[in-house]
Amino acid sequence: MKKIVFLLFSWLIPTMSSFAQCAMCRATIENNVSNGEVGIGASLNFGILYLFVTPYLAIAVVGYLWYKKSKENNAKHQRKRHIAW
Repeated sequence: MKKIVFLLFSWLIPTMSSFAQCAMCRATIENNVSNGEVGIGASLNFGILYLFVTPYLAIAVVGYLWYKKSKENNAKHQRKRHIAW
């Protein structure tokens, strides 16, 4: 039970602080856009896309390397089986 409570709090605490940052960023962007500056908004959107894509790229690279290594091990295993016959 203690583990479940710990995991719940460790999952919720970072989420709570991220809501506050989002409101601060939104206020800053709205203020800059109302003054005619759109560069910061474009940079923030690029940063959001960067943070969104990075984990998927990392997972794709790990998956590709895993697939490649698995295929090599399978081929090596097949050669051993062929030699044993």
